[in-house]
Amino acid sequence: MSVVRVMGTEVEYGISVQGRPEANPMQASSQVVNAYAASLATARRARWDFEEESPLRDARGFDMSRVEADPSQLTDEDLGLANLILTNGARLYVDHAHPEYSTPEVTTPLDVVRWERAGEVVMARAMEHAARTGHGPPILLYKNNTDNKGASYGSHENYLVKRSTPFNDIVHHLTPFFVSRPVVCGAGRLGIGQRTSAHAFQISQRADFFEVEVGLETTLKRPIINTRDEPHADPDRWRRLHVIVGDATMSEVSTYLKAGTTSLVLAMVEAGWITQDLSVQRPVASLHEVSHDPSLTHLLTLNDGRRMTAVQLQRTYLELAQGFVEASEEAPHVQTLDVLQRWGSVLDRLERDPMECAGELDWVAKWRLLQQYRDRDDLDWSDAKLHLIDLQYHDIRPAKGLHHRLVQSGRMERLVAQSAVEAAVHAPPPDTRAYFRGRCLEQYPDQVAAASWDSVIFDLPGHDALQRVPTMDPLRGTRAHVGELLDACDSAEDLFRALAG
Repeated sequence: MSVVRVMGTEVEYGISVQGRPEANPMQASSQVVNAYAASLATARRARWDFEEESPLRDARGFDMSRVEADPSQLTDEDLGLANLILTNGARLYVDHAHPEYSTPEVTTPLDVVRWERAGEVVMARAMEHAARTGHGPPILLYKNNTDNKGASYGSHENYLVKRSTPFNDIVHHLTPFFVSRPVVCGAGRLGIGQRTSAHAFQISQRADFFEVEVGLETTLKRPIINTRDEPHADPDRWRRLHVIVGDATMSEVSTYLKAGTTSLVLAMVEAGWITQDLSVQRPVASLHEVSHDPSLTHLLTLNDGRRMTAVQLQRTYLELAQGFVEASEEAPHVQTLDVLQRWGSVLDRLERDPMECAGELDWVAKWRLLQQYRDRDDLDWSDAKLHLIDLQYHDIRPAKGLHHRLVQSGRMERLVAQSAVEAAVHAPPPDTRAYFRGRCLEQYPDQVAAASWDSVIFDLPGHDALQRVPTMDPLRGTRAHVGELLDACDSAEDLFRALAG
């Protein structure tokens, strides 16, 4: 009955080399990540451990053949690209043509906001360090999802879900939720269609790039429900729901509600609380239609014949969540209550006038900015100036990005103090295994040979082989669990000896 669960996000950043549209994005991405690595006070040689990854395992009960898989799905192959593990437990690396930041594992939606915002700081500093090398023109990074030329790059969420929950239940109840969710956490986009076949404003950056309801792929034939079964935890207890249907959100409120509402809906699915059928006819087409209608008047048709707007469908989930929390004998977590209150408040105001949410939701804030420029300069939606404004909203440079300017002028709400974000750039969350991973990298940089989500591997003097410490339980290796032990161990040999008993 709570928003609390193990979760995290992965954001691929849009990248361009100023004045050089022909530049190789993979090389530019590597330059950014390597520049950040060179800026760190202590050189760290820890590599990413791919051994335990299984990207082709499908939740529907089979493994896709490597021959049939698109190369982009083979994320368990070390391509030799820049790849860092940070002391905050996060991963910074090159994912094909983009620099990507994966947050450490956290347990609350507010911590998702905090460590994802820390990733923005890391990326901005990486961009600055790359510029100081003097090798070529400036590299620019954007926290967005499309180049408006037919390419889309992901912003993925990950939620640990009980293995006992039937996957069909997840598909059945999450699909209509994801179809309607952009009204709360869309990033806004100027352009309709994958290649901008029409010039108009829509709610979501990613919606037009989804083509199927359920599937394993993430870069082609994108599904609303992704079936990758790679838990990075005890597979008998957990599955990891890999959500690829969301936008990269700049707004802290949008990010907070994206994680908080999804976690609540998953809690209801795990508990079997949702008994009514909310299935939407033509879910993929409906996702597109919801995104294309910033007036929020489009009526979705449910399989049982009911018709309702995306806001009304979201309200149905909200009312179910309110009843779910009220029926629990446990005292609700403070963020559970806050998510419910904010969710309801946002839906109320979206129904009255979406512009009332311009200080909280990305798509509304961007829509208002674009409308203001249109009215002032009498611009058509096809005007190149508006497309530049659309892109500039996502510029991660504090002095250049339009979202940052809105925040600085007090026109966008913040949930996390900048000091807390700055601390999260280097410090791991204290309540997951990311704490153990991050502390080991900070204290023993020369003796951590590799790491992954579910292990830390040491190269210790006197040992012929590398020594793997498994971290299969995401809720062990916390500060409460190993903080004193790490404080007491001056070397990795001391730590390994203590862990080995």
